[in-house]
Formats: sequence, C-alpha cells, structure tokens
Amino acid sequence: MMPFPGGIDANANATLLFSLAAAVIYAFSLGMRPRLSPSAARTLAVAMLAVLVVQQGGPWLLVAALGASAIGDAFLSRDGEKAFLGGTASFLAAHVLYVVLFLRASSGLGLLSAEPWRGIIALAMAVSVLAMVFALQRRIGPALRLPIYVHAAALLAMGIAALTLNSVGVIGGIVLLMLSDGLLAAEKLLLPAISPHRIWVRYGVWALYYAGQLAITLGFLLG
Repeated sequence: MMPFPGGIDANANATLLFSLAAAVIYAFSLGMRPRLSPSAARTLAVAMLAVLVVQQGGPWLLVAALGASAIGDAFLSRDGEKAFLGGTASFLAAHVLYVVLFLRASSGLGLLSAEPWRGIIALAMAVSVLAMVFALQRRIGPALRLPIYVHAAALLAMGIAALTLNSVGVIGGIVLLMLSDGLLAAEKLLLPAISPHRIWVRYGVWALYYAGQLAITLGFLLG
C-alpha cells in the first residue's frame, strides 16, 4: 500500500521509491572509498524528498531545508576538512530553515508546559546537546569551537521548535536527526581514525538521518 493516491505509477509514489532506492544504494556503499556514484546516491536520496514536496504542493521552506540538506550530503559524502566544513555550513542553513518552518506552523510555545512530555523531551534535548558540546570542545581547536557552538544552538532551536507542532511524525523525525547529528560528531571528531567502530557508526548516522528526513517530509505531507 502506497502513501499517496494512484498506486506505484503515480508520480509522488515513484519519487518516494526513487528516494528510498537511493538511500539503500548509499547504505551499501558505506564501506567503499568516496566516489562519484555513492555521493550521487546520498545526495539524490534527500533531493528526491524535496522533489516530492514540490509535487505535492508542500511548504517551500520544507523544500529549501531538504535542498540545503542534500547539498550538505554532497559535501559529507567526501573526505577532508573542507568537505566537513561545507557540510556543516549547509546543515546549519537547513536547521535555520527548519526552525522558521516549524515556528510558522507552530501551535505555540505554551504546548511545552501544557503537555509535560514535550517539556521532558525538550530538557533531554538540551542536556544531550550540552553534553556533546562539552565532549567536543576538549578535542577540537579554537578555530572550530565557534562553528560547533553555533551549530549546536541551531540544532537545539530546531528540536524545541519541532516540539511546538501537533505532529508526532515531525517530532520523531527531528529526534532522529538530532541522534544522527550526535553520532556524526562523535565519528568525525571523537573516534580514533582507526577505530573498528567507525563503520557501524556510519551506518547508524545514515539510517537515523534518512529516516528523520523521511519522517519530517511525510509528517508535513500526510499529517
């Protein structure tokens, strides 16, 4: 059963399947050296979600956030400090776009106190982000500290903004994105270069990240 009307031949369902196929192809390439084909698959996985939103007449801010994320994916599918910084900048832009999108669709910050589970999740997000920043700042140079602080603040703002929505799918998607972001930071900046844990961390980063983007997209389109 497909999520959009018209069966598997409908444009929306075909686009969604194309995105899923690209995500699976990239997952199978994680153990390989960075090459053009895996980079294209990673970029297309989320770019096709942006196409899906356009097809369904979804919010343009969601299209922009997914587009910025796809650009970040293109950077992070390559190795090197410049690629990492380019990816970080792209995802910072995506986080800001998500914050604006969520606040425009928000039911108000009062939900955080009116429904205690939202406040508990917000507190857990804040503690997790602060703990990661504390762990990272002891391992990075002064030049990277400000970008890390800004990225962490945007990430937390995105999480709290999502909690003001009446969409469990979107909230769940943001939680998955934040978990993915934490794992990515640990892989890039905390794990030793020859750590045997790197490969499973990469699988975890990608699975959580793509599932999060998919949940946010479907939360807006089907919610």
